[in-house]
Amino acid sequence: MSWQSYVDDHLMCDIEGTGHHLTSAAIIGQDGSVWAQSSTFPQFKTEEITAILKDFDEPGSLAPTGLHLAGTKYMVIAGEPGAVIRGKKGSGGVTVKKTGQALIFGVYDEPVTPGQCNMIVERLGDYLVEQGL
Repeated sequence: MSWQSYVDDHLMCDIEGTGHHLTSAAIIGQDGSVWAQSSTFPQFKTEEITAILKDFDEPGSLAPTGLHLAGTKYMVIAGEPGAVIRGKKGSGGVTVKKTGQALIFGVYDEPVTPGQCNMIVERLGDYLVEQGL
């Protein structure tokens, strides 16, 4: 399966038959290279990915400054140190799951809930971890 189909079929899918889906999603290598992304995924800066990776190694490092993606600042909320970072901005937010080689991004806005975004991103991330990716 191509990386693009993971984004299209697993991240940007219809959520629980509601007709809603994530605003955007991507799979980005830990070197900052884009493996696949939705057409709506924002143009991020390399230093934003570097800061996110640092927080996986040093949990809490993003909390004072926030998580930035394409210049948008998200307040860091409870995640799983070393595995998942969650950010919130207004009625939307972002979930980032780290795998052995990549970062899985899901960005959402109402009516999608934080829990739905977490479930979609983390389910794919856990699957890729199990596959050694």
